[in-house]
Amino acid sequence: MVDSPNGKLKNIPFTSQIVPEKLLGKSTFKFNCHKGVSCFNACCKAIDIALAPYDIIQLKQHLKIDSRQFLATYTVPYEMDGHAMPGVKLKTVGDTTQCPFVTPEGCGVYEARPTACRYYALGLMSMRETDKFTDDDYYFTVSEDHCKGHEEDKEQTVDEYRESQGIPEMDDLNREWRQLILKKRSSGPTIGKPSTRSNQLFFMSMYNVDALRNFVTSEGFTSVYDLDDEFYESIKEDDVAMLKFGYKLMKQVLFGEMTIPVVDGALEKRVEARRDEMEGRSQADQDKDFNDRFDATELDD
Repeated sequence: MVDSPNGKLKNIPFTSQIVPEKLLGKSTFKFNCHKGVSCFNACCKAIDIALAPYDIIQLKQHLKIDSRQFLATYTVPYEMDGHAMPGVKLKTVGDTTQCPFVTPEGCGVYEARPTACRYYALGLMSMRETDKFTDDDYYFTVSEDHCKGHEEDKEQTVDEYRESQGIPEMDDLNREWRQLILKKRSSGPTIGKPSTRSNQLFFMSMYNVDALRNFVTSEGFTSVYDLDDEFYESIKEDDVAMLKFGYKLMKQVLFGEMTIPVVDGALEKRVEARRDEMEGRSQADQDKDFNDRFDATELDD
């Protein structure tokens, strides 16, 4: 999306629910959501919520389940771009568009609600100009027909609203995820299409923190990467520390940034082992093909 000189946003369809004006932290807007507003809970019955990595950590901890169970029970995967970069969305109830956590009294996981829910009725947009190495955050209002919160008299700045909703911590811990996505998209042909394996690693590193912990502590990983005991102690039970390492790992996998030290000679040994494995499989496949073509009893004759 492109900025115009007057601060308006170009290329937004006229049917969009986004009010096309770029807001900054000190910009003011009117909005208030509470049980007394006539549309209370309406937005929770028509959701399309993409989850960020720290959202999943917050929710799985709140529900006291591991990330594998959370993903299997409460999410559906989707592709974020044409290169099948994986994302996850909150699964709705049955054939409806209703959030699985909504109750007559409001959100059933309010303390751990996703970032997108905290932002509503604001949206966040991260943009990086072609000649810059950092991204800038801008905000916009989302105005849906059913929402009466915009008719409330409460006026506040974007910064005040974000603070009241506990958003700064969420944004801080999701920022590197957004930066990975932005960098991958802005790099285009320079990076190319990630392999299936890279996308699988991205999914695990960003959304399945408990599987990532098992992967990072496995013999195959520890024999390649030179990480000390202090690191392994830090990730034993700290999901945030594990997630931050996942960000570093994906910078190395996707962009070749050497963010994690490697054991001397380990990569060469691994490549050699993989080559031997592939050659072994090739020979096994040839043997299988031969046996499938000729019945053993016929050869004995």
